[in-house]
Amino acid sequence: MAKGRAGGGRLSVDDWIQAGYALVADEGLEALKVDRLCTRLGVTKGSFYWHFKDMAGYRAALVQAWGELRDTDRSHFGELGHLPPRERLARMMASLLGERHWTLERAMREWARIDPVVADSVRAADHLVLRAVRQTFQDAGFDGEDADVRANATFAAGIGFLHLSDSPPGTYADMQDRFLDLMLAR
Repeated sequence: MAKGRAGGGRLSVDDWIQAGYALVADEGLEALKVDRLCTRLGVTKGSFYWHFKDMAGYRAALVQAWGELRDTDRSHFGELGHLPPRERLARMMASLLGERHWTLERAMREWARIDPVVADSVRAADHLVLRAVRQTFQDAGFDGEDADVRANATFAAGIGFLHLSDSPPGTYADMQDRFLDLMLAR
């Protein structure tokens, strides 16, 4: 049975997407090739072409699925409004910097540097996050301009956490707590 095969039967589009995520996260965008995907899944190229017209179509499906995954990961932000601002920010950071997707997040941001379609997807997702973070700073009592500065700095620091380490940012919980204390200080 191939790795990643749902239920042991025929591979699904999602199996291919998950294999692509794993490959990009583990080895970078350069490794995203039909041969490498087939090896990872233990199947022939025919299986790939059964699901996708070509590598461009596969990459487009991968980007779309990643955007949907990000939207799902961030969909709960609206449900956090009842929490105190500090706790809300901590939960957002945990979601954005959690171990679940941190290597994939880094890889997709690198891909966005060279692909305008990926860049658009990243920008759209980032806009939603920034809006939620800005609102949280406003709820903490900061005016519009201060909320903007703090939201942008918090977001930039989160991206920095992604790129500064080879270990998941969640391992830096103390540093993240101190960072939130600093951003919420008056």
